Amino acid sequence: MAGNRGNLLPVYVLADESGSMGPYIDDLNKGLASLHEALLGEPMAAAKVRFSILGFADDVQERLRLADLRRENELPLLYARGRTSYHAAFSALRQRIPQDVSALKQEGYQVHRPAVFFLSDGQPTEDHWVQTYQQLVDRSATPGAPNIIACGIGDVEAQTILEVATQPEYAFVALQGVDLGAAIAQFCTALTKSIVESGRSLGSAQPELVVQQPAGFRMAIDVV
Repeated sequence: MAGNRGNLLPVYVLADESGSMGPYIDDLNKGLASLHEALLGEPMAAAKVRFSILGFADDVQERLRLADLRRENELPLLYARGRTSYHAAFSALRQRIPQDVSALKQEGYQVHRPAVFFLSDGQPTEDHWVQTYQQLVDRSATPGAPNIIACGIGDVEAQTILEVATQPEYAFVALQGVDLGAAIAQFCTALTKSIVESGRSLGSAQPELVVQQPAGFRMAIDVV
């Protein structure tokens, strides 16, 4: 019987791998390793999540796909390379998410709306990303159209982060003067808490997506 294997929340980390991330990519990899360790300590919550990591630059590299983090020995690394193509990032999600949701349903799970945690330190290198993004989040066009939580550091503009987040309360930018390595660490900490709390919620009578604001960030709407 379909749906008898329980509830799942697909989570995607969509991380900027452009060249400007070079000095900070180690911080991001360490933060994701800490997330993995924390989820291993929360097996009930981890069981409710399937975790993917996509790195985007000129193209998208799928570093991890639909993983049960309880069964991963370690997470793959992200690498700094190329430019910042938001078009490539959202095009890849639009292709993958309907396939992933369908696959999980065929395995007998009840699948909740996917959550994408987007992190970028720069402005997109092209303008036509907006149309691709709109197709991705259009629930009539994309099966399983995701909620997108957007976090901006470095040179990315608050208005851009607002455009990426699917709700204003899902848009965060690092405070002026915050060390970018520290900001990335706080992003990963908040991501961990969001996944744990959301995973716990999926086991309750009223499942919800829980989004934790990273320390050292403020809601992007405050700085537009």
